[in-house]
Formats: sequence, structure tokens, C-alpha cells
Amino acid sequence: MAIKIGLHTGPQRCTFDDLRRLWRIAEDTGFHQVSVWDHFYDDPSAVGDGPNFEAVATLAALASETERVRIVVYAFCVGYRHPAVLANAAVTIDHISNGRFEIGLGAGWLEKEYRAYGIPFPPVGVRMDILEESVQIIRSMFQDERTNFRGAHFTMTDAICQPKPVQKRLPIWVCGGGEKRTLRMAARYGDKWNIPYPSPEVFKQKNAVLDEWCDKEGRDGGEILRSANVGLFLGANQAEAKKKRAQFEKMFGERAPVQAGGMLIGTPSEATDRIGEYVDAGAQNVNVVMRAPFDFDGLQLFVEEVKPAFE
Repeated sequence: MAIKIGLHTGPQRCTFDDLRRLWRIAEDTGFHQVSVWDHFYDDPSAVGDGPNFEAVATLAALASETERVRIVVYAFCVGYRHPAVLANAAVTIDHISNGRFEIGLGAGWLEKEYRAYGIPFPPVGVRMDILEESVQIIRSMFQDERTNFRGAHFTMTDAICQPKPVQKRLPIWVCGGGEKRTLRMAARYGDKWNIPYPSPEVFKQKNAVLDEWCDKEGRDGGEILRSANVGLFLGANQAEAKKKRAQFEKMFGERAPVQAGGMLIGTPSEATDRIGEYVDAGAQNVNVVMRAPFDFDGLQLFVEEVKPAFE
């Protein structure tokens, strides 16, 4: 049962040496890709005051520290940086990595970050509009000699992005599970689609909606890779797995009941079966999420007893 397995490395509440260690494990043990997220505050957190490394700089370091794995961001918040800035940053990271970078884009949601930094936090419909304009601008800047665009939020006039990416087509991920706007954008513009922490049942439902949007947009749904991020709380036996579940519940607090469906919680055999359910639901890529304090023993268990089943 083949599926691409990635490692999603949260750059929060950790040292940079911790991240390097994770990236080295991914590079040495055959993970397909390594990704990070884009936040200024750690999350989940009661107060959000923990250390957190900025995404663009972290991705550039990841590109320098590795040679083989694909490098992905899930996802740049388009409310934090102008799309032209993101396009130029993405191209730079692509050159540093010799053509291994893939850019994920999302509408943004963590309101406390926006408010604390004085960034306007408009209603969700407006944030989705900003995302849709950003995706179009970034794609144009990747491929066109000059970008001209006039929308409600951005205007580009003979904008240049040079050099172009190393890759002939630098992949754009559209990230999220909104059925009315996000999945339509994935069908219309995306090379790949990612959703965080869905259960296999939810993933199957969202995947079907994406197929429906592809039909409406006249897009071959087979062109879009489908992906899910899943948490990892793995124990060698049932007693250890019970302890890992308690750690998960403490880490996620009141969000734990909602997000439990998108976690690999249990023994290696249970995690293997769970990933199989995602495959059956249509997932072509599953990314194991590591949150500090990083469970390196659990990750080693995953590498030795779970990952081989999907190679």
C-alpha cells in the first residue's frame, strides 16, 4: 500500500537544534517531504507566549540543511505578507533547495496573532477573497515575465519576479477544508491540496467535494494530489499508548475532543491501520505532525514499525 509520508515539524517551543535533528531523521530515513507551519505565536497554548520561529527564515534554513526531501509550508498565511513578497521568498527558497520547494497557501485563522501584531483581521469571506487573489498573483509571478493584476485587495503593474523558480512548475498547495470556497480554489488553481487533522471519514467527505468542484471547473481531479496532516502519539504497547493519549489531551486541552479524529494515537499496528483508512479515503500523502516537546522515541517507533508498511 504505497503512500507518500511526510514529516510536519512545528517550529515552536523548541530549539533550532531540535528542528535540525528532526530534519536529519527525515532526510536519513526516507520521508518524502518535510514541512513547517506559519505562525508567530505557539498554538495550541493557553497564552501563546512560547518561542516560535518565523516560517520564511526557517524554510530557508531547512533548504540549506537538507539535500533530498521536498520542502513544504502548510501554510503561509496570506494575511501576513503581500503575495509578491511571498512569491519572491518562495523562488529564493526554491533556488536554495535546488528545486525542492512547494508553497502552501491559506486564508489565516489565528485571530490573536493578527490582533497582537496590528494586522487587520477581516471577516472570513474577505480573508478568502485575499487568498484567491494571492494564489493567482503568485502563480503569475512564478511563470509570467511580468504580472499585471487588479483586484479588490491587490494591484500589480508590470511586476517582475526574477529569477524564476528552478522547477518548471513550482507546486502550489491550497490548504484547508472549506467546502464553498477553499475546495473550489483547490480545484481551480491548486496543484495539491492539504487539510489538517481530519478523521478518515471527514477526509473522504472533503475529497468527494473537491472532486465535485473539479467537475464544475472542468478540471481533471487526478491532477490534484490529496493530503492530510495527522498528529503522532505513538506507544510501543497499550500501556504506553494510554500515556500518549493523556499527553495529547493535555497538549490540546479543550480542542482535544474535536481534533482526536485526526491523530495517530495508539500502538504501531493501530497507527498502520489508521493510515490505511486515510488511503482508502483517497489520501495520497500523509504528514506526521511533530509538536514540541518532540517525542523522538515515538518517531523512531513510527520509522521502524509503521512507515515500512507504506513503502
